[in-house]
Amino acid sequence: MHIHTSRRPRRQTLAISLAIAGMLTLAGCGGDDSSPAITPTPQAFRTLGGTQPIVVAHRGASGYLPEETLEAYQMAIDMGADVIEPDLVSTKDGVLIARHDPNLAYSTDVASHLEFADRKKTTTVDGEVQTGWFASDFTLAEIKTLGGISTDAERPQQYNGLYKIATFKEIIDLAKAQSAKLGRTIAVYPETKNPSYHRDLGLPLEGTLISMINAAGWNSKTAPIYVQSFEPGSLKYMKENGLNTKLIQLIDADDVDLKTGQLTYAAPYDKPYDWAKAGDPRGFKDMVTPAGLAEIATYADGIGPWKPYIVPVKGTLDANGAVKDMNGDGKINYADATTQTPTTLIADAHKAGLMVHAYTFRNEKRRLAFDYKGNPQAEYLQYYRLGIDGLFSDFTDTAVTARAAYLKELGR
Repeated sequence: MHIHTSRRPRRQTLAISLAIAGMLTLAGCGGDDSSPAITPTPQAFRTLGGTQPIVVAHRGASGYLPEETLEAYQMAIDMGADVIEPDLVSTKDGVLIARHDPNLAYSTDVASHLEFADRKKTTTVDGEVQTGWFASDFTLAEIKTLGGISTDAERPQQYNGLYKIATFKEIIDLAKAQSAKLGRTIAVYPETKNPSYHRDLGLPLEGTLISMINAAGWNSKTAPIYVQSFEPGSLKYMKENGLNTKLIQLIDADDVDLKTGQLTYAAPYDKPYDWAKAGDPRGFKDMVTPAGLAEIATYADGIGPWKPYIVPVKGTLDANGAVKDMNGDGKINYADATTQTPTTLIADAHKAGLMVHAYTFRNEKRRLAFDYKGNPQAEYLQYYRLGIDGLFSDFTDTAVTARAAYLKELGR
């Protein structure tokens, strides 16, 4: 899932509480103190389908281990994830592997492999000039010699290089094996990553992905799989070419202007790249309008918005109109923002028949709005109470614990 990679860490959001009261009704006549108490009726979920919200392990347990490795996915499953999420890019020989970026420099130890020094190059990915080593220049066999590394300098580094890059086939096999072993369904949530870029390379992702889903026996709405993309064209192509799974339209933005609380839009995070290539004047912000949601509902089953589309955040301004350093760390960043009144996006999406899976939830205090007081569970609880259908988390254990607290609130 997107969060503009660790090069541009995203920020976070906050809380309002819903008062949840359970009434204890005593049955009996004439004030018979021995009458048994009737158990309160559990409150309904506010999700689209009336089921509990799902926890999606964003790139696996990526808060603890190098992302998108089998070890990270296994850890997330052990922590109770309902779904594991891989981003898919293609190797030179057309194999789908789990990496957030086509540029292997960001998440692997390729730079330390002298045998690949001559593969380093500068190219453009979705309009952004990048220098590094790109998956499309490597065969799967070559990529299997690389190790994954943490993409966040403030997360554990001792596992760097220990775990190999996973293929999508290996992830499917893991989900199936663990589902059978645990007696509960582990779903997968692949993203077609940079699909226009791959198509231009002659390595389109969609056909291979459809074939693999068919081979897994998962090509239906009820199968344990969601397919996501930022590019509407990728989702529409797959739908038109026989893919019948649940499809999710991702919705991005570049940043938040802490002075105004407004989302900002700068390329390549202003619009889907297939729209940019086609000269479409619309952007991601148009997707969250009632008309935009209605259009998405013609080809997808849900949306995956960045969190501030649901709970906006804004800085507190001093007498000079500057954003206050609320936490006193000498920096002005997301952790100095406070949450604002939630938008109607969840309700609007549900009205259009779309589920809502928000991204990305993280534990680090620097990524939490100031009024969450450093407590990530406060953020989760707010979103669960708002009726979110699911959420992407780097810390599956925290997401699951917060959901348990939410279920308890509902009397479940």
